[in-house]
Amino acid sequence: MGEIDDAIERADRETFTRQPPKTLKAQIGYLIRQLGSAKAVARELGVTADSVNRYRRGARKHPRADVAAKIDDAVRTRWQPQVRKRRQKQAAASGGITVETRARFGYTAPVGTTDDGRFRRLTVHLPPAYAQRLFDARNAGAGDQQMRGIIAEGFKEIYFQDGGGRAMGLSDVEINDIDYLDLDY
Repeated sequence: MGEIDDAIERADRETFTRQPPKTLKAQIGYLIRQLGSAKAVARELGVTADSVNRYRRGARKHPRADVAAKIDDAVRTRWQPQVRKRRQKQAAASGGITVETRARFGYTAPVGTTDDGRFRRLTVHLPPAYAQRLFDARNAGAGDQQMRGIIAEGFKEIYFQDGGGRAMGLSDVEINDIDYLDLDY
């Protein structure tokens, strides 16, 4: 997973209407229901099916820290898929997305202007069309570079060119060296 994919996942998790299961037994039960068997859960977590069954029965209550993190991540990744889809659909149809980042932006500009990349901290609301393109790219399995390109294009149009009001000679914007990136929709 890349930085953009992680940011989308964090934004999805903020839209939950109910909290995911907290106890180990409840988390394992949920994963077994989602994946169909203890063997499938074991494959996902990198443990044996016997261990999964012990967690489910309550015979083993404290998994290793790395396994506990995998369990929590697997549950949160699958939790409330309809709520996630509804929020993404709303963002793509009418709400748009807000991108907050601190990153190095480089750009191609006309001769006589500076095109040196520099760190900027930006919070920009991108229109629904960019949200739709970003979600479509993610669902199609696009890489982090392609999703960065979509966000960079949105920044070029909305922030740098101010919707066509300035910097019309700016031809290309790149996002490099991301310190952090958060999305909200």
